[in-house]
Amino acid sequence: MILYVNGDSHTAAAEAVNAHAFAEDDGQYFYMGRAPHPANLAVSWAKVLADIVKAGLKCDAESASSNARILRTTREWLTNRPMNTDILMIIQWSTWEREEWLIDGTYYQVNASGIDEVPANHVPRYKKWVTQVDWQKSTARAHDDIWAFHLELQDQGLRHIFFNGNTHFGSIAPGARQDWGDCYIGPYNTNSTYNQWLLDNNHETVAPNSYHFGARAHAAWARFLLQYIVQNKMV
Repeated sequence: MILYVNGDSHTAAAEAVNAHAFAEDDGQYFYMGRAPHPANLAVSWAKVLADIVKAGLKCDAESASSNARILRTTREWLTNRPMNTDILMIIQWSTWEREEWLIDGTYYQVNASGIDEVPANHVPRYKKWVTQVDWQKSTARAHDDIWAFHLELQDQGLRHIFFNGNTHFGSIAPGARQDWGDCYIGPYNTNSTYNQWLLDNNHETVAPNSYHFGARAHAAWARFLLQYIVQNKMV
């Protein structure tokens, strides 16, 4: 079986055992670019879970990733996936406002922090975008995009679990909410995000100014996912 995962820094296990978010932050792994740092990935919830269920792990997560990138790279992998192979997909969604911009053949991930790096001739565009982010529209768009992707995976007969990293769909009006079955962990629940669940279960971030969690928290989330998988008979 292949456990396929995608997401942002929470799935890339940024800072889990060292201060790096990207492999390239460490000189010895500069050639790996924005992929997860190997030492962090080795203790990630995805690796822990893959080892427990004895699955091969394919991780396409990247720190600072937008949902647009998660969708794009997941679809690319699915197009070229190994055939006749048992697959379980677990996708962690990033914050709703993030976008992916294709500039001169390079993809840039941008968010509302105002500190992202983009080519100099796109800095004015970026600054304007940051000041005009409409969170409700961004949330509604993400909800629609993820629902459409859920239907795609269902049509292909692919088992999948979604969960939220830091933000949730609690602001989606009741009449606009969807029935995700067992494919989405608490999409509309404030307490069901990865971040909030860990905090509620006595796990702290690696530093007061960090959004990331250490190896012990990753192991706890892996056990939580395992319980969810078993309860819903997904393996």
